[in-house]
Amino acid sequence: MTNLMNSVLAATTPFIPLLVTLVLVIGGLALLNRVLKRRWADKPDAQFRFQFIMLALTFAGLLAIIIALPINDGTRGQLLSLIGILLSAAIALSSTTFIGNIMAGIMIKAVKAARPGDYITVADLTGRITEMDLLHTEVQTEFRDLVTVPNLYMVTQPMQVVRASGTIIAAEVSLGYEVPHSRVSKILCDAAARSGLKDSFVHVRELGDFSVSYRVAGLLEDVKSLISARSRLRESMLDALHAEKIEIVSPNFMNTRALAAGKSIIPRPARKSKEKASTQVEDLAFDKAEEAASVEEIRKSIELVDAEIELLAKEDGDASSTARDRLVSRRTRLVTRLKEAEEDLKTAKRRD
Repeated sequence: MTNLMNSVLAATTPFIPLLVTLVLVIGGLALLNRVLKRRWADKPDAQFRFQFIMLALTFAGLLAIIIALPINDGTRGQLLSLIGILLSAAIALSSTTFIGNIMAGIMIKAVKAARPGDYITVADLTGRITEMDLLHTEVQTEFRDLVTVPNLYMVTQPMQVVRASGTIIAAEVSLGYEVPHSRVSKILCDAAARSGLKDSFVHVRELGDFSVSYRVAGLLEDVKSLISARSRLRESMLDALHAEKIEIVSPNFMNTRALAAGKSIIPRPARKSKEKASTQVEDLAFDKAEEAASVEEIRKSIELVDAEIELLAKEDGDASSTARDRLVSRRTRLVTRLKEAEEDLKTAKRRD
């Protein structure tokens, strides 16, 4: 019996370090998973940092398990060398692999060119960002569809980001040479101003064989209404040109119907109905992107409050203490709002 026990003990002893390492790695990863989720619940980019750190720690745990295997040093060295070769090959081929998207995701986060809620255009895709993950970026189009774009595609294509402080929108129209360009410039600038744009201007784009091409543009400060603003600009251009008896047709326009002398191709003035809210289309098309933008705005506010609290912590006095208490209370309210907004976003994801 003693010999049997000694034999079993001798057979299992080499595996004890491996079992201990497995328990420590699995338990440590589970504990860190819970701690990091709780610690970064109200921090910006928490999901991305969490995934990246867990990926790195999982890889480190795998190496620890290999080191703890009950094998000789030569075999262990060969396994580690094999992992190094595979990792090097994966990095070398990262342009078309899983690791390539991870590297691209790190690059996007490091550059900080865009945030959830921003309008972007990548190649032929235009929409608002709803999620920025380690492997992909989710974009909501103007038709309310959600498009998942690999991060590798995002960094290999030129990405246009609409600035939150405002963007210039433009529209073009071709008019005959008989209309003075100075008159056209004034009419189109007034039309752009009536559509809600600031600092409007007009450029002569092309002198064609039959017409002159004009571009009118202006600054739109409320970028959330980008789609509606483009439509309003064109509507205002139509109304302004027709009100001035300027035809928006090609000079070689022909109609087989007999028209009375002096008849213009201009619609009759119609009574305008009460306009709907300018952001109605955007609210319908970019509902998820708007929720993501709200979450990011709250996180940014928390960052600013944290920075102010750190500055006040270095100061002494009752005034700084009172101000710090107010900031702490404000931060608590912001964290509560953030959790509610994140829950709404998760609910929207489950619906999708």
